[in-house]
Amino acid sequence: MTFLEMLSAAERQNGSLLCVGLDPEPTKFPAGLKGDANKIYDFCARIVDATADLVSSFKPQIAYFAAHRAEGQLERLMEHMRRVAPNVPIILDAKRGDIGSTAEQYAKEAFERYGADAVTLSPFMGWDSVAPYLKYPGKGAFLLCRTSNPGGDDLQNQRLASVEGQPLLYEHVARLAQGPWNLNGQLGLVVGATYPAEIERVRALAPTLPLLIPGVGAQGGDAVATVKAGWRGQDGVSTGTVIVNSSRAVLYASSGDDFAEAARKVAMQTRDMLEAAKA
Repeated sequence: MTFLEMLSAAERQNGSLLCVGLDPEPTKFPAGLKGDANKIYDFCARIVDATADLVSSFKPQIAYFAAHRAEGQLERLMEHMRRVAPNVPIILDAKRGDIGSTAEQYAKEAFERYGADAVTLSPFMGWDSVAPYLKYPGKGAFLLCRTSNPGGDDLQNQRLASVEGQPLLYEHVARLAQGPWNLNGQLGLVVGATYPAEIERVRALAPTLPLLIPGVGAQGGDAVATVKAGWRGQDGVSTGTVIVNSSRAVLYASSGDDFAEAARKVAMQTRDMLEAAKA
């Protein structure tokens, strides 16, 4: 299946818009694993096992692995996720943004080395920074559009005088992703949960693209407002879906031996809240 087909199937099967972000910080691990970077795989695999039937996707953030020389553990984790949750797509959060042969190598890393189903990208260098990833049939690419950090205003909220209608930069990115850049229906957009009005604006400009929305939970985003602003569908069936990411709130729900059970409880509560917001 393509990434979008996998996403749609997982959303239906698990009744979920929730994405669990895998951002392992050994200093925050529970007592038996705490501080041990060699236990990153063990920690994340337990989280995956506890939540696999509650999510529409998983999103490992590559920096949390690379910083601890744990790329090998990430490879093992990707294999584990494909084995225990073969129908749940994996979004590699890498935010790559280079061009040419370098971008080709980054695409090879994401889709061949790690076997991800989708990847996050920075489109700042234009179409050249996106095209190499779309050469992989059926894979997805999420472009940073309106991010949740306050500093995003520095660029994303600036008007483009040279473009017809003088759209804000993030609006222009949304239009490109919905239109001329989306050659094979592989693109989605990253929009932060802390800006529900902007989520609604992006949805208006990109009515059919999947929106990856971080910022719910520890970052303060309103889960209900997020779904109402971004999800579109009828009778529970998505025509424009959202992938609502929660990382720290799920991963570190408990500092005890029950961390996996606690993660499952928080994930279930979040999933149910997101589903209720579709009504």
